[in-house]
Order: sequence, then structure tokens, then C-alpha cells
Amino acid sequence: MKKILVIGDSCTDIFQYGTCDRMCPEAPVPIFKPTKLNTSAGMSINVANNVKALGVDCDIITNDFRPAKTRYIDEASNQLLLRMDVNDEIEQISEVEMSEIPMEEYDVVVISDYNKGYLSEDDIEYIGSNHSLVFMDSKKKLGDWASSIEFIKLNHKEYLDNYDWFLNGFKNTLIMTQGKDGAILNRGKVFRIDDEHPVRDLSGAGDTFLAALVVEYIKNNNIEDAINFANKCAAWVVTQKGVVTVDPDKI
Repeated sequence: MKKILVIGDSCTDIFQYGTCDRMCPEAPVPIFKPTKLNTSAGMSINVANNVKALGVDCDIITNDFRPAKTRYIDEASNQLLLRMDVNDEIEQISEVEMSEIPMEEYDVVVISDYNKGYLSEDDIEYIGSNHSLVFMDSKKKLGDWASSIEFIKLNHKEYLDNYDWFLNGFKNTLIMTQGKDGAILNRGKVFRIDDEHPVRDLSGAGDTFLAALVVEYIKNNNIEDAINFANKCAAWVVTQKGVVTVDPDKI
């Protein structure tokens, strides 16, 4: 049986829904009345939860103390009004904990790096040098420390921010996501999303894409099949409200 390790930053995602029926008399802003609250674990834990939802054994190494991301949302329109991030910096994993990770027990290591402090560039370089199959989604400005990572997944903006490095420094595999337009493999082949889906919430879609990409890849070592499957999974989760894990029966 295959086994995956996810390592990276985690947070608590809080979705505070409410109604906005009138404007504030003191300022041109709506008055928000809370109606319901949904809470879930986000970032790297969301990646791991999606891996498990797709039927693969998964361990996670992440921060114990988690920052909170609170989104205030008009329940009727699903319009995001405000996001408030509290305690946004995370303590770095210790050298001892990093050195004690039994990487040989895992078929693949997945780095979910939101650049909140849990993983340093040296940590990522260490992981890439000590496991032969690593997938990474990172918000860092990339450099030579990432050269040993076999698969890097970024969105279009992150790719543009790192364009020169990819042009000159990265020789492995790049998967660039483009939202409703699908994904691109190695700046060449485009993988479209076949059907249009009503978008309710983009929160966590990148986590789902990453998890599905890895799960499908370790089944048959075919990255093109993996991208197509990841597109389908991400396209489904954006039709749901909040951060949700993929439902294999709906794909």
C-alpha cells in the first residue's frame, strides 16, 4: 500500500456567515449580522485530508499552534466581505524534528509551503536531497535550494514571479494551474477543464489539486493523467462553500 507524507504550514480556517441588510450610518459599510460559523483545518492539513479522502494512507508533519484565517461572508450572495488573519507567523520546525523524519517509509513527500515560517529554504533543500520523489507547492521566491524538487506546482501569478528562475534554473517538472482554464505542464501542454462549474468558493482548491495530483501520479507514474484528475477534483471543490475535502463519488 502506498503511503504519503505531507509537511508544511497549517492554519484554522473560519468562515463566519451572516446577513447584510442595511448600511452603517457612521460609514459607507454594510452592517454584518452573524448567522452561522464553520471551522476547519487548512493549508497543509487540508492537503493531507484530501489525500485521505482519496483513499491513500497519509501522515502529516505540521505546526501545533495554528494561525486563524477568519472570512466574513454574506450568506445570501456568498460574497467575501473581509478576511482577518491572526497570529500569521509560524515557528520553524526544529533541526532535530527534521532530521528524525523517516523519509524512507514514504513513497512520496508533499511539501505544502505557505511561507508562514514552518519550513525554511534549507529545510526544503534537505527534503529534496533526502527523498527521490517530492512534490512541492510553495509561496516562497524560488532559488537553487528548490532545484532538487522533482515536481513543482504553482499558480500562474507565482510562476510569473519566478519566471527567470524557471527559465534558467529548474530542469525537472513544472505544473502551473490557471483556475478555470486548467493547468499547463512544463510551459507547454495545456490541460483544460472539460465542463463549466459554478464557482462558490476558491478556498482550498489549490490544496485539493496538489493532493489529487500526487495520489493519481503514484498509481501509474503518469503526470498527464494526474493533472487531468487533479483538474476534475479542484473543479468540484470550488462548487462547494468553504474549505472542503474532495468527494471521490462526485468526481
